[in-house]
Amino acid sequence: MWRVILLSMTSNSIRLIRLIPVFLMLIAMTSTVRASSSDRPMNLVWISVEDMSSWLGCYGDATVPTPNVDRLATEGIRYLNAFATTPVCAPSRSTLITGKWPTEIGSMHMRTGNQSRAALSRNPEAYADIPNYEAVPPSEVRCFPELLRAEGRFCTNRSKTDYQFKAPATTWDRTGGKAHWKGRRTADQPFFAVFNLTVTHESGTFAKQSREPKVADPASVAVPPYYPDTPTVRDDIARTYDNIAAMDRQVGRILKELEDAGELENTVVMFFSDHGVGLPRGKRCIYDSGTRIPLIIRWPAAMDRRGVDDRVVSFVDFAPTALSICGIRPPIWMSGRAFAGEYTAPGTGFAFLHADRMDAVLDRTRAVTDGRYRYVRNLMPSRPRLYNVAYAEQIPMMADIHALRASGDATTDQWQLVDGTKPAEEFYDTASDPHEVRNLIADPSQTERITRLRATLAAWMQDTGDLGLLSEGDMVRRHLWHGAPQKPATALPTLAIEIIDGRRHAVVECETEGASLGWRLEGESTWHLVDGPIRLPDDATKIEVLAHRIGYVPRTSTGPVSPVVE
Repeated sequence: MWRVILLSMTSNSIRLIRLIPVFLMLIAMTSTVRASSSDRPMNLVWISVEDMSSWLGCYGDATVPTPNVDRLATEGIRYLNAFATTPVCAPSRSTLITGKWPTEIGSMHMRTGNQSRAALSRNPEAYADIPNYEAVPPSEVRCFPELLRAEGRFCTNRSKTDYQFKAPATTWDRTGGKAHWKGRRTADQPFFAVFNLTVTHESGTFAKQSREPKVADPASVAVPPYYPDTPTVRDDIARTYDNIAAMDRQVGRILKELEDAGELENTVVMFFSDHGVGLPRGKRCIYDSGTRIPLIIRWPAAMDRRGVDDRVVSFVDFAPTALSICGIRPPIWMSGRAFAGEYTAPGTGFAFLHADRMDAVLDRTRAVTDGRYRYVRNLMPSRPRLYNVAYAEQIPMMADIHALRASGDATTDQWQLVDGTKPAEEFYDTASDPHEVRNLIADPSQTERITRLRATLAAWMQDTGDLGLLSEGDMVRRHLWHGAPQKPATALPTLAIEIIDGRRHAVVECETEGASLGWRLEGESTWHLVDGPIRLPDDATKIEVLAHRIGYVPRTSTGPVSPVVE
């Protein structure tokens, strides 16, 4: 397996010919075109917050002050029609990192390889016939930060990586609770940095969770008509606003770090949430309350890009947009379209949405929106809209919702909370009914719109090969594992040490199509991308190599690098 070859001029030519397919693959993978000849490419920062609807001053909600997020909106572009692909985090995150629909790659169920302990405590058979698996995208798919790293960017993630698959170690330069763009190798190295702020997560309303400083008055908060207006409901809403105020302060600290380092005016900042509010009938529900998100892109002042944009954008568009902002043409395998940057493309005008298994509770819903009208197809109408997910039961107001169900006193606007079944189809006009409580599916004045959106959704499901229509076990074994009885493993990477121009170089290969390849020397913690022969330092004695196709078991090898003449 390990080999070292001394090359003559002739064998150098042979080696270059042998490596042509590798270089062609990298070109096809990245489709890279540089944005400009500037010595300072723009940096990109993602500020991703959790479980939050557009309850912000810049979106017209003045319940609590959000001056730092409002500043981003004033100095950038605020999007009115931005949507998560699903109303829950991990499947959404799988789309953000790949630019693929969850229903294309088998990441739509929450979660794949991490079964809910709360659900298992209630029912040990909750996950019967569902193996421990990971989503498996097509072989050409990469986590997009890998494409940025290939272009020389320093990529960091603080800190979540639950993408419904284990991300290859080549995805990030740094990841974890201390990952920061300040750790880059040189002061002028461009960076892509993700900051995931968790203070607004639904768990922030749990009774056992310590509270943020009180900012919102429960007596003054607006209570959506689908909730019972009780002190507990008001307290949970107010507590959610308190967490939003705390999040805003964290955003301020991130901006100050950029300003203090002189980087803010050379950095594009994207601010968004991973789905809608983390309260009942928000998170896990496919309505606006669960899927419409705030999105702001703050551009450097010199670019003078400010205002409001009503284009319909989806999480599937975020990866191509990030590449476009960084001057890289999005690869053709991405399912979305860039909505900003050099390679901006026309949008479809629609956002497609799905909701599938949540923890151990199976449901299937598909929906499409054009920003105003929403068509919903419930594929399991015998199930209730608001089912009992063990984790969400810890939100205090759930007790009041159960009491409302038992009382029989629900209003007409509360049907989605209390009904034991769902209609097969739903249709809403969010302009006249922002809370989506009046189902217009039988309204003859909406027939033309319903027919159009129904056909649009059906075409999307067919075109993307919606894997969520299959039983989960069948999807895994037949489509992700191709009939294998267990999770497939990436082939062991091979290593050859070659002498090129008098210097030692390592050549790493793998038989598994689509495997990301990485390497690191003894004592290093960061995996470097393999993008050709690796020039080895004179004092190197060992090298570790990695091969990892997404959704497969990764494999590593370690070997000596002292040359041996054949």
